[in-house]
Parts: sequence; C-alpha cells; structure tokens
Amino acid sequence: MARPRNPSKREPTPPPLPPESRTVGQVVAEAIKLYQDNLAAALALGLPVAIADQLIVDRSLGARIAVLVAASPAFSLAYAAASAIRQGSRPPLATWLVAVGVGTITFLPAAFLFGWFAIAAILWLGLAGHAVPAVMAERLGPLAALRRTVQLGRADYIHAAGSFATLALLFGLTRLAMGLLLSSQADATVRVSVFLADVVISPLLYLGAAIVYVDLVARVGLSRDDRRRLRRAALSRPE
Repeated sequence: MARPRNPSKREPTPPPLPPESRTVGQVVAEAIKLYQDNLAAALALGLPVAIADQLIVDRSLGARIAVLVAASPAFSLAYAAASAIRQGSRPPLATWLVAVGVGTITFLPAAFLFGWFAIAAILWLGLAGHAVPAVMAERLGPLAALRRTVQLGRADYIHAAGSFATLALLFGLTRLAMGLLLSSQADATVRVSVFLADVVISPLLYLGAAIVYVDLVARVGLSRDDRRRLRRAALSRPE
C-alpha cells in the first residue's frame, strides 16, 4: 500500500531559468524576490508613482500628460535606483545624472502616449525603456545609451514588451481591486489606500524592468531559434 504524501512537506522550488531563456512569468517572480530581499530600499521607489497618481485624479487629459511629463525625472531616478539595487552597487554621481537625463528623454513619448493609449506607451518602452539600466551598469554616455537601448530592445522585443505589459497589468489590477474593495468608503479613505497601494506595488515596475535589462543583455546576438533552443534546454534540466 502506497504511503500517503505528507501535505505539510513542500516540493522544492525549481531553479530559475538563466537570463537568456527567462520567461515573462519568471521576470515577475524574480522582481518579487528582489523586492523582498531589499524591502526598505525598494519601498521608496514607489513614491513618484504614488504622488503622480494623486495629482492626476479627476484631471483633464492635458493636465494628466503635463503631470507625467513633469514627473519624468522622478520616474527615471526611481528606475536608476532600482537598477542600482539589482546590480548591488552604487555608481558615481555623474552616472546617476546621465541615467536620469536619458531616462527622462526616453520616457517623454510614453508620457504623451499614456494619456491616449497605454498599450502604445508600453510598446514604446519595450524598445526605448532600457537606457537607464544600461547607463547604470555599463557607464554609458547619453548617445551611447540611446543606441544601446535600441540594440537591447531589438534583441528580444517580444520578451521586453511582454514583461513590461505584464508588470503594468499586475500593477493596474491590484489598484483596481483596492478601489473596488473600498468603493463604499469615504473618498479620502480611498485616496489614502490607493496612495499606499501605489507605494507598495509600483516598485515592481522598476525592479522588473531592471531584470528585463539583464535578460536582453544575455540575448543580444541570439536568433529566435537560439532562444527557443536555450529555453527548451533550461526547462529540461534535472532538478
């Protein structure tokens, strides 16, 4: 007679795939793990999104775009900080300044697109949203960073855009659930709760994007068939 399985004993977690074959789902999982390992520092990353969200509530389209444009340097600074957390080092001040400047430039088209069609903004960032971690990790100048982000985005655009879209969807659904849960409460209570939800959840956007950069660096020069072969080989590894 077979011995019953002990329900309290957990199966070992399978090892993560290497960057060159990492899936979108594993990007999210690795972002959550990075968040948990750096909780105090990561929480601060959520402030720019939380403050911007409070400022655009019940605003016109033009006002929302203006807020996003004005907040672009703060978003870029948070992205640079997430990249520093991911790589476990603090680049010099000059590198931070270049990263914020380049990040602001590359985010500006997304700031305009978010107000009209959010998916278009995500598609843009799938190509142009890798300059900040490239500057932080590779110490590139502005022009070199712009060339590098296009190279990285083209290395596996589907993975980059799909990861960004998944992270944005996770963020949006969490905020929506919070709003529905508190829909019967006072408006001030809802706004405070949404602010806290933004602070807690939005760091995953930056941390996940910093991990996507690592994936794309590993995939530069690989063909689609190469990536598929590596993914199959990684999935078939013995645990």
